[in-house]
Amino acid sequence: MPVSDFLIILGACASAMLACRVIPVFVLKGRSLPETVVRALNFIPPAAFAALVANDLFNPAAMASGDTWSWLAPLVAAIAVAAVGVKTKSLAWCIVTGVCSLAALSALPAVL
Repeated sequence: MPVSDFLIILGACASAMLACRVIPVFVLKGRSLPETVVRALNFIPPAAFAALVANDLFNPAAMASGDTWSWLAPLVAAIAVAAVGVKTKSLAWCIVTGVCSLAALSALPAVL
C-alpha cells in the first residue's frame, strides 16, 4: 500500500473517531438526557466487558484442539469469580479470585 493511501485512510479514521467522540460532547453540553437514555447508556460498559470475556471463555480454537483442560480451566475460573462477585460485590476480590484461580487451574495439569 502506498504511503499516500495509508495517510488518507489514517486521516479518515482519525476524523471519524474524533467526530464521534467530540461532537456529542458539544451537542449535549448543558443538557440533561431522558432517564431511559441514561439507563440504556449504563448498559454499554457491562456489555462491552461481557463481549470481551465471552471471547476468551468460548474460544473455538481451544475447544477444537482436543485439550479439554485448556478451555475448561477459564470456565471454572469464571464460575469462581461469579460466585465471589455475587457474595462480596467487590471488584477487587473478583480480580484476585480470577487471577489466582486461573493461575492455579493452569498449573494443575503440569502437577498431574
